[in-house]
Amino acid sequence: MSKSKDTSVASHALPSYLDAEHLGPWGNYLQQVDRVTPYLGNLARWVETLKRPKRILVVDVPIELDNGTIAHFEGYRVQHNLSRGPGKGGVRFHQDVTLSEVMALSAWMSVKNAAVNVPYGGAKGGIRVDPRKLSMPELERLTRRYTSEIGMMIGPSKDIPAPDVNTNGQIMAWMMDTYSMNTGATSTGVVTGKPVDLGGSLGRVEATGRGVFTVGMEAAKLSGMNVQGAKVAVQGFGNVGGTAGKLFAEAGALIVAVQDHTGTIHNAKGIDVIALLAHVAKKGGVGGFAGAEKMEDSAFWGVTCDILIPAALESQITKDNAGKIKAKLVIEGANGPTTPEADDILTDKGVLVLPDVIANAGGVTVSYFEWVQDFSSFFWTEDEINARLVRIMQEAFAGVWAVAQEHKVTLRTATFIVACKRILHAREMRGLYP
Repeated sequence: MSKSKDTSVASHALPSYLDAEHLGPWGNYLQQVDRVTPYLGNLARWVETLKRPKRILVVDVPIELDNGTIAHFEGYRVQHNLSRGPGKGGVRFHQDVTLSEVMALSAWMSVKNAAVNVPYGGAKGGIRVDPRKLSMPELERLTRRYTSEIGMMIGPSKDIPAPDVNTNGQIMAWMMDTYSMNTGATSTGVVTGKPVDLGGSLGRVEATGRGVFTVGMEAAKLSGMNVQGAKVAVQGFGNVGGTAGKLFAEAGALIVAVQDHTGTIHNAKGIDVIALLAHVAKKGGVGGFAGAEKMEDSAFWGVTCDILIPAALESQITKDNAGKIKAKLVIEGANGPTTPEADDILTDKGVLVLPDVIANAGGVTVSYFEWVQDFSSFFWTEDEINARLVRIMQEAFAGVWAVAQEHKVTLRTATFIVACKRILHAREMRGLYP
């Protein structure tokens, strides 16, 4: 599809409940599929499979608030593609969650899982709610009701949720318990990202950030960048951005700028990452950190750096700010942080973009390890998990890099080529039933 607003290529693939003029993140995903289609060969006859989610569930989630009133929230679970295995993807609690967003995230999970070759399809879920406005008992009631509402879709061999934005191990524990109570048997494998004492995996919390660091180091090596002394800017400093920032700092890089929902900080000589992580754990964000200067949020995108890691939400790098970026390497820790228009601008500037569908796949890779461990009731050490993670990420990235060189395409298109061929080959071999 062209870079213009022409939706003729994808419009016939739109579900009837979406507005062709306001596709949101799903529209970004459709553009990515259209860009990869010419490279799919005979498998292109199946490409419509990628443009249509297999199953969408929209649910009402009513709960009783602490003050006795009843509140209703809208929840979603989308299974994009199950050709390669059960659905896999997180659940986010955020006030701006939309169906278009969850659809796109589920599709990116299909691509991500296929890119690193774990035996999953893509799924995603969410509730449109600001969890900061709920008490802990209200949050538990919300989680349990949502889990019950989507219970017919999820299961250890059907669809396995995981933490995402504003959800964590406690949320997963409530989901696991609710599903187990409803099915009459403890089912640890129904979710991943659980507390270790409930069948969670060591290394899961840091996995996505470690994956970002691993592919970043591989890309730096292949592109001739010396990480020692390189300047790094990070947007989002939670499990993903914080872990990646810490690992890059340990490798000799300087973390010079960090932005999150509490503000933007900058120190050209390098920020003490350990001190910043302690500050974030105590204060809930980077705002007010004494070891750096406050800067305007909009100035973050123009900060002098070699590596930029967007690890917050989608659609952060747009046509309006992509031209300001000075980094040579962008590593997408978040899902969908760069719009297709911004992608083109960065490519024209010679910026190497490591796309989310390979760069942040460390989380789902270790989720796969957790799922396998739950089935076997045999658990690995953290060193074993990290070693397996690094090996899978390095091998997956090497394959994507080779395809990019072969076809002279961006790493995003190369990742889609690798992943979409795997998905559609599985679809073709399975055939259509009945």
